Order: sequence, then C-alpha cells, then structure tokens
Amino acid sequence: MAKQKSIFVCSECGTQSPQWLGRCPGCGKFGTLVEEIAAVETPRKEAKRERSSSSASPLPLSLIREEKLMRISSGIPELDTVLGGGIVPGSLVLIGGDPGIGKSTLLTEVSAHLAETERVLYVSAEESCSQVKLRCARLRLNSSNLLLLNETCLEDIAEAIDNEKFVVIDSIQAVYTSDLSSAAGSVGQIRECAGKLQRIAKSRGITFFIVGHVTKDGALAGPKVLEHIMDTVLYFEGEKEDNFKILRAYKNRFGSVQEVGVFEMTGEGIYGVNDYSDIFLSENRGQAAGSCVTPSETGNRCMMVEIQTLMAKTAYGLPRRMPLGIDYNKLVLLIAVLEKRCGLPFYNQDVYLNAMGGIRLGEPAVDLAVCAALASAYKNQPIEKFTAVFGEVGLTGEVRGVTFAEKRVNECIKMGFKRVIFPAKNFKSVKKFEDKITLLPVQYANQMIRLLFPDEKQN
Repeated sequence: MAKQKSIFVCSECGTQSPQWLGRCPGCGKFGTLVEEIAAVETPRKEAKRERSSSSASPLPLSLIREEKLMRISSGIPELDTVLGGGIVPGSLVLIGGDPGIGKSTLLTEVSAHLAETERVLYVSAEESCSQVKLRCARLRLNSSNLLLLNETCLEDIAEAIDNEKFVVIDSIQAVYTSDLSSAAGSVGQIRECAGKLQRIAKSRGITFFIVGHVTKDGALAGPKVLEHIMDTVLYFEGEKEDNFKILRAYKNRFGSVQEVGVFEMTGEGIYGVNDYSDIFLSENRGQAAGSCVTPSETGNRCMMVEIQTLMAKTAYGLPRRMPLGIDYNKLVLLIAVLEKRCGLPFYNQDVYLNAMGGIRLGEPAVDLAVCAALASAYKNQPIEKFTAVFGEVGLTGEVRGVTFAEKRVNECIKMGFKRVIFPAKNFKSVKKFEDKITLLPVQYANQMIRLLFPDEKQN
C-alpha cells in the first residue's frame, strides 16, 4: 500500500510545498497554502513517460482545413447572445456565481430544452435526483427525456456517459477523481477533474456545462488553470434580493467577451429580458440633478444606461470618491479634468457615482456622460430627460472620437431621445440622422457643459 504524506498546495496558483509557509513562493500571496493528503507512489525501475504514437509535423496555414461552427440554440435567447450566437458542440462552458443566484435554475431550463431533441445528462453532485425533479416541476418544464445522475466520482460519471451530446456538472467542486487522495474541492482535485472533462469533451464531441462556486472575493474557487481549460467562462452577477441578474462573459473562444445578458428571476423560473429601459433607466430621470444617460456598447448590442452622481460637502480634510460600475481611477481622472479644464471645483465635495442596474461600464465612451453627470450635480441643475451623451475625454479636456458612433445614435433614436451630445470627430458618420434627432457635436468638455447649462457663464 502506498504511503500517505501531507503536502501544502496554494489555492490560488497550485504551487506545492512540503511544509506550510505563510507566503506562497509561486504567486506571492499570503495565507493561501492549504494542507492536502497525497499518495506517494513507490519508485519504478525505468519509469518513463510514454510518447504519443502519432507523430506530429507542422503544416502551413493554407493546408489547414477550416471547420465551420454549427451552433445550437439553448432555448434562452439571452444566453445564446452571451455565448456568441449559441452553443458550440464539444465546448466547455463554466458558469460561476454566488450561491442561490440562479446557476442551477438556468442550466435546468437549458437541459430541459435540449432534451427535447438531444440526449442530455444532468449530473447533480450536490442535490439528489428528487430535488432536481422538484425544481423541474416548479419551473413547469417538460423534462421527461432528461437523464439524471447523482454521482460525485468522476470515473463513474465518465462510465455513465453513453451517447449524450450535452452533460451538466453541478458542481465541479463536489466532484472528485479516485486517482487523488485529497478531498473534493481541493486545488489538485479541481485541476485534475477539469483536465479529464476537457479530454472527454474534445475526443467525443460532448458539450459540458460546468457550475463553479465562487470565493468571498467573487472569484471562481480553485486554481486559475480551471478557467484556462474552459472555452467559455460566464459569471452571474447581482444581489440575491434583486430580481434582475446580469450574465457576463469573461472568456469566450467563440465570441465576444463584452457580451452581457440580463435575466429576471421569478417564482416560475429565470427569463431573459429584452427591454432594458426599466432596468438601466430610472422613471424620474430629468427631474433631479446629477444624472445623465449614455448609450453603452456591450459586445454586439447597445444599451442605454443612466449614470447617477451625488455630491455632499466633505466632513474631513480628504474628499471621498466612491464609484459603483465605473473604475475608481477613471472617476478621479475625470474629476481632475473638470477642475483644471472646466473650472468646476470638487476639492471640498464627496463624490458618489452609480451606474444603474448594477452594470459595469468599462469603455472610454462613457467619459463624457460621467462629466455631464458630475457637472449637473455640482450646478444642481438636472439634464433634460431625452438628452444622451457619449464620448471619450482626454486629459486636455478634448473629446475624442469613439467606435460604433452610428450604432449609439441609432439606439438613442429607437429609445425616443431628442438630442445627443457626441464627439465632433464622429459627426461625419452620424450626419444621416440629422432629420431624426438633434445632433450636438463638441470638441472639448467645456463646450458640452455650455450646451447643457447655457444660462451660466463658463470659464
């Protein structure tokens, strides 16, 4: 019998150490080494790794055969959009999120839809088969053809897979392989199980949907190699008390990583939301100061998002900056531009900023809208309800051109907006919309402030 010994493995990078260390020698993080029990194999004579039987030789790119991706609909249009147009056969899709946010509910609905035409196996490693059936009954799904399996051993799961085209693993942290003696959910188990699932998916053309837990910091639990192995990594975001959830693609080998899907959680299941006006736009916009609407480009879609700001006199020597949905450094930079180039002092004001609906805005095209919201809050004057603003702001106060300007203006027209303030460099591409909406091109941020607040003198 093989001897047992303890090793310490980093939960972040997977580095192994024979003894506990306060700091990981691999990634440099503190307190990440976790003790695991590993089996020590007895040394074999002439132990050599077998070489592959097939000899590989390099080929010119012109001789490589192009494979067309035949995507399959998941039955939920919002999920298809985030995946890049549908499910790619033979891919691995990892879905992470907080407990109770709707990962299992979403995959149960997808499995029931796919089971109508294909063989689908739902492996429930955390729940019994009766619990999954109760969920299907609550969601009113026709799941008579859906195959259920309550198993945690990866070898038994691999033997149970026959001719299935889709397999759901719920969750990867509860599955273990008998080749390792460590507990399920450890770094070694997750890494080895993910590698074996990848080999099964690529060799047999099976699509795997894998549920992953997240840590208290919101990152996927386990080593980073888990995300590297996957073809697509999706994150469910949102508060448990909120009915609306956001599904975001962080990695996608078959589509854009900027895609965002909006879902609504109800008592009868989770549904995709096509109309975002009630989520990212408030009903009372235009009445209070400090809010501005911007058309944000996320992947292949454009959504109107409202940015709200609040200013309060600071009670301490150092003013506070607290953004939600906007990068902190970006907010500090734009405040500095408004102070230096537009003459709006913020040195004695606490600034709070929020992007409606819990969405995160990372593109530079929202800079001008943030400046407009900050100027509105400072002057205590609301921006007209049907005015949209977009553009990138430089350190000199210059408004630079952005991509997809035509698509942004077209979205403003569809949502009923009457005027749009945008970079002058994009005027040529959107000039054709002059008869449908009032176009207000600007070259500098102070010009935008003059257009929004014409009654006051600007510096």
